[in-house]
Parts: sequence; structure tokens; C-alpha cells
Amino acid sequence: MASKARKTAKYIFVTGGVTSSLGKGIIASSLAKLLQARGLSVTIQKFDPYLNIDPGTMNPYEHGECYVTDDGAETDLDLGHYERFLNVRTSQANNVTTGRVYHNVITAERRGDFLGKTVQVVPHITDELKRNMLLLGQTGDYDIVITEIGGCVGDIESLPFLEAVRQVKFEMEEHDTLVIHLTLIPYLNSAGELKTKPTQHSVRMLQESGIQPDILVCRTEHPLPYDIRKKIALFCNVQVNSVIEAMDADTIYAVPLLMLKERLDQRALYMLDIYNDKDVDLDSWKTFLSRYKNPVDSIRIGLVGKYVELHDAYKSIVESFIHAGAANECRVNIEWIHSESLTAENAVEKLEDLDGVLVAPGFGERGIEGKIAAIQYVRENNIPFFGICLGMQMAVIEYARNVIGWNGAHSVEMDANTDHPVIHLMKDQKDVSNKGGTMRLGAYPCKIKKDSLASRIYGKTNISERHRHRYEFNNKYLKDFEEKGLVATGINPENNLVEMVELPGHPFYIGVQFHPELKSTVMNPHPIFVNFVSAALAYSLEKRAVGSLNPSIH
Repeated sequence: MASKARKTAKYIFVTGGVTSSLGKGIIASSLAKLLQARGLSVTIQKFDPYLNIDPGTMNPYEHGECYVTDDGAETDLDLGHYERFLNVRTSQANNVTTGRVYHNVITAERRGDFLGKTVQVVPHITDELKRNMLLLGQTGDYDIVITEIGGCVGDIESLPFLEAVRQVKFEMEEHDTLVIHLTLIPYLNSAGELKTKPTQHSVRMLQESGIQPDILVCRTEHPLPYDIRKKIALFCNVQVNSVIEAMDADTIYAVPLLMLKERLDQRALYMLDIYNDKDVDLDSWKTFLSRYKNPVDSIRIGLVGKYVELHDAYKSIVESFIHAGAANECRVNIEWIHSESLTAENAVEKLEDLDGVLVAPGFGERGIEGKIAAIQYVRENNIPFFGICLGMQMAVIEYARNVIGWNGAHSVEMDANTDHPVIHLMKDQKDVSNKGGTMRLGAYPCKIKKDSLASRIYGKTNISERHRHRYEFNNKYLKDFEEKGLVATGINPENNLVEMVELPGHPFYIGVQFHPELKSTVMNPHPIFVNFVSAALAYSLEKRAVGSLNPSIH
């Protein structure tokens, strides 16, 4: 007999099979958006099977962007999708890894919490997984908690996660849990057919773990005819209206509407025994989508970074440009520029046709001189500039070298012996030897100077933004910079650290130590991105107007 767990929220688990990168995070986010649009309170969490405690120490080439929450958790980039879709803040509780689970269990064992018992995967690891799975649902804040299980069914690393899901499903009431399995229905050109066998095998593998999926979401490049759905339903032991078609979409933001058409939300509510007669309110979402798909104009923004081969390394920046572009009814075309390929000699050729340049965040000395060359060019040629984190620090170094005249100015991250360490290590970072989770992380306040570009952008003087960095502007040199024209317009009120710099008189020139891209959502595009795109569009229009008057100017 299944034991009764305290009823707090309903739980939806999203698993994946056949192959990775099918888009579990987008399906989870889309379903959550539809449920939220019906007036329900929803949150999403991601369980990752890797042994890192968090992705904070991973190279972006390994795992894409490391997303940071308000409470300072370094998390999987899927949490960015959750926030962008739902406009609801996530936290440390929304991302759990195998590494963190084992760390917690082993720490408890070292304390003697298990009273001499043999510590095993079942029950100790699975108990810790279940505790984390149910944590958010027990707050009383949510009607539904969606848990995305990372990896693929069949992966060795995923087995404890699936066992924990099986136990939760067994221990709770019949309609309190729901398992959605995302699979692939490939199309074989040579046979001219959609093939269901990979899905059948994937479901069978899930069943071997003791889990019968309730809903199948099938990724496909072609529509699923009724006879194919019927076949999938028969062989996978689900009802035919629980086989959901997930056609490839031209943008992830169209997926909620596709899932609405497929009635995924209605099916989930029916199977969870939740009565909801509210119409789905997606009017503002549709407005955003319409503005995004039907831009009035377009601009070219150069993104200068060192990880540009993997666009996921800058996922939140890319999405922020989509949000800001839609707000300006303007398509933002990103030109990916590897900072290692940039020099003072080729900067004109690579940057002169752009309408704005964003110098991206990063770590380490690779590609630094290219970033500095890009900033010098856009500063001297009045091209809109936006620097984030390392991008702001490079703007400070460029100004120190080329305006103030300190040729050797640098960051102690790259040159510990520089004569002018305009960027230096924070005091509380000097004795840190561990890399993981030791940076300045999460939301910190910032006070903005009145009558500055920043104050016009935000429309207020007190803000909070998320950070992920170790090095800071060296306040010893602040007076020198301000006397020469580079102004610190955002200051942390608690420790006086410089958060924002700008160049009055330039059309748009701003550098920020924080990561504004982490707070941009569909419903609330970040104001710096919105204003940067607006400035780039104004620059582009002016350039075109001058070009039309004087055709010799290209």
C-alpha cells in the first residue's frame, strides 16, 4: 500500500530519451507558461546528473553559460529559460546536481548522522534526491512543481534520479504526480517514413526503471499522423491523446503556442485532477512574438568574446537582444567576433559597418588585447558601446592606456606586476584558493548618480543586479579617471565598489560590472539592452541618412 505524503503541491517530472538536446527545458518552460497563464502558481527545477557540485568551474565550451540566481547559486543555463518564460525568480533550490547530493550525504555521514549504518545509493542518495525534489512544493507557494531530469534515459548517471522519481510516484497519491517523457520521432528520407522504434525503446528503458510515462512529447520535423500516434500509444502504453506532437519551431518562444494547440496543458491538468476553467491568457506573449517576428527595422551588433564558437556560452545575452529587439520592433543581427582575431590593425575592417558593439564577459587573458582594440575603436568613432563584467574592466584599461596615458595599465588578473593595476583583486578574494562558489555571486545593490545615462536608462537611482566576478575597479585611481572624463555612475552603497562607468558626450558608452543579461525576460526586457538597441538603431538610421545624402560614404 502506498504511504500518504503530506499534500502540498502537484509534481510533474520531465524526462528525455533517444538523444540529448531535444529541448526538455523548453518543453518544461512552455508547459509552465501555459499553466501560469491559467492562473496557477508554477516553478521549475533542474536535476543534473553530473558530479560537479555546480557548473561554476566548468569551461563554457563544456556546458554553455553558467546562469547565476539572485541568491548567488551558479546553475545550469536552463534556469535562464525558466526565468525568461515565467518571469519568476529561481534560486539554489531550483538546480540540484549529483555532486551536490553526494556532497550532502557524505557530509552527513562524516558527522555521524547515519548512526553507523552502511551508506548506500538506495535509500540514502535517493532520499536526498527526494528531499530536494519536494522542497519547493512544501513551501506552500506553488500549485505545481515541474522537475526536469537532465541527461537521457539509459545513462548510468541518471539511474538514481529515475529511482527517486519512481519512489515519489509510488509514495504519493494517484493524481499528485505526472511523468512527461520527451522523445524523438526521426524521419528517414530513404524510406520516406517517420520511425517510432527509438521512442518505443526509450519508453521501454524508462519502464525498466519502474516508471510508466503518462504523456509522451514527440520531437519531430514532420506532422505526426493519427495512425502514428495510435501506434506510439499502443506500444508505449499511453492513451492516444497523451501523444503530443512537438514540431520544430522557428523560435523557442513559439513553443508555448504549439503546446497550447496540442493541448498539453489540458492533458496535464486532467491527469493531475486539477479543475481549471480559466482561459489561457497569452495576449502579452503573442504581442511580444508578433513584434519579434515582424520587425520594422534591423541592426547589426558585434558581440566580441572569446567563446563565440559556442553561442550557448552567451545564451542570456542572445536572448536579451531578442527581448530588447522586440521592444524596439527591431531585428538584432549578432555578428560573432572572436576577440583573439581582433587587432588594432584590423579593427576598422571588422567593426566599421556595425551599429553597436558589446564586449562580453569572460575570464583569463586570452583575447584580452582584441577586446581592448575593439573598445578603443568604438570609443573614438562614436559607435554605441556596452561592456559587461570583463567588458567593463577592459573599457577601464583601454581608457587608462589611451586617454590617461598609462601604457602599462592592466588588471592584476592578467599582469600581477603592472605599474597601474586599475583592476585589482577584492580584499576578501586574496586568500581564496578554491575556485568553486567563491566569487562575488548573486544580487547586490547599486546606487546610480542622478543625471547620468544610467539614471535615464533605469528611471531610478537604487537598483539590484546579479554578479559573477572576482576582480574589481581599483578605487585608488577613481579620481584620475573622472578628471579625464570616464565617470563612475553606479556605486555599491555597502562597500563603495564601482559598478558602472560611462563616458558623457558619447552617443552610448556604458560598462557594467554586473550581468544585466541574467535578469532580462520576455515580459520585462532589461532596460540597458533596450536602450543599447535603441541607441544602435538611432546610430544606424543616422548613418543611412548621411549615406543617402552622400553616396560616396558607404
